[in-house]
Amino acid sequence: MITVFGEGRGFRVVWLLEEMGLPYRLRDVDLLAGVEHDTEFLEINPAGFIPAIRDGEVTMVESIAIMEYLLAHYGPAALAPDARDAAFPAYQQFLHLGEAGLAASLYFVSGARNLAPESERDNWSARQAMDTFTSRLSLVTRQLERAPYLAGDEFTAADISVGYALEMARRNIGFVLGAVEQAYVARLRERGGYRRALETCHATRGWWMSAAANR
Repeated sequence: MITVFGEGRGFRVVWLLEEMGLPYRLRDVDLLAGVEHDTEFLEINPAGFIPAIRDGEVTMVESIAIMEYLLAHYGPAALAPDARDAAFPAYQQFLHLGEAGLAASLYFVSGARNLAPESERDNWSARQAMDTFTSRLSLVTRQLERAPYLAGDEFTAADISVGYALEMARRNIGFVLGAVEQAYVARLRERGGYRRALETCHATRGWWMSAAANR
């Protein structure tokens, strides 16, 4: 059985596994408590960040790479268009944009706003990261003005990648999405895979509920 270590971006992996109907277990990793004594996890990822997976003899880190592995190893799946499909370029672009352009930037903004001392929260790097996020978000907006999903008419793993980043923006830093993005997120939340993933990921659900209550 596939073991997913940690939530956070591991929510993407759990969501994908739910959409694919693959058996898995979620193993909690408490980064705030520190992982130096979590020997099982450190054997999987000595660098100590989440998510990670163990699938038989395979261990992997990085949420998008894990998603690509699962789709390739357990596919073919409609969640990943064939490379010859007309939808593939947009799929590939937004699959990676969800992390490289959106969530990676939000990581630094969220850290500054939620964890840094008060005097360091509005710093140059956090503002630069926020500018990066908003500029990349414009690509998402333009695409969603053309089609209901990021690769076109059908839901794909690219929507899991970007959808998580948009939830992260809303929940972690209180970013106000535009009407197009709000309608998109609402569509994603209606999916059974999303709902099952959120039910499984207790820490994610608790954090998002707490963040919403405090804004």
